[in-house]
Amino acid sequence: MTSNDLKRGQVILLDKSPCLVLDISSQSPSARGGSTLIKTKYRNLLTGQVLEKTFKAGDRVDAADFEKRKGQFLYADGENGVFMDLENYEQYELGDEIYGPVKGYLIDGAELVLGVFEGQVVSLEPPMIVELLVTETAPAIKNATAQAQTKEATLETGLKIQVPSYLENDEKVKVDTRECRFVSRA
Repeated sequence: MTSNDLKRGQVILLDKSPCLVLDISSQSPSARGGSTLIKTKYRNLLTGQVLEKTFKAGDRVDAADFEKRKGQFLYADGENGVFMDLENYEQYELGDEIYGPVKGYLIDGAELVLGVFEGQVVSLEPPMIVELLVTETAPAIKNATAQAQTKEATLETGLKIQVPSYLENDEKVKVDTRECRFVSRA
């Protein structure tokens, strides 16, 4: 494919590594004969680095041998997480570099999307909204309104988020996994 075909969320191959396109913009030069430049911001899925690269319009770009598969989080084993591919039932034990950023959103049995590159899991995508139980928070404040009063709560996975002051222990809440924030009661 060419650089003109690039879209946000696509996985391309740069320097023999799968890279997720995070942002893309085009810039037309004012000089005559100048070619349009395609600026991309991408994350290397093997190292986690966020980098930028500029292509000329029409440059050849290789698509990565990357596929997304349905998966399930089985359990945590120390700092590692054990996952199962729901298509072929193969199990993967992933270290903290891949598992760490999402472990606060995963309870045993949770479904998610596995990003597989050349037979190896290189990324995990939890659902956009997850339901988790509040295990520890300060007592509810009487006559509290939902307006601008928050307190810290610890969820069943150990994740800490800000919640409205009227929430109590043992309530289920919905959490946005992209921004790590409270959405609503479940």
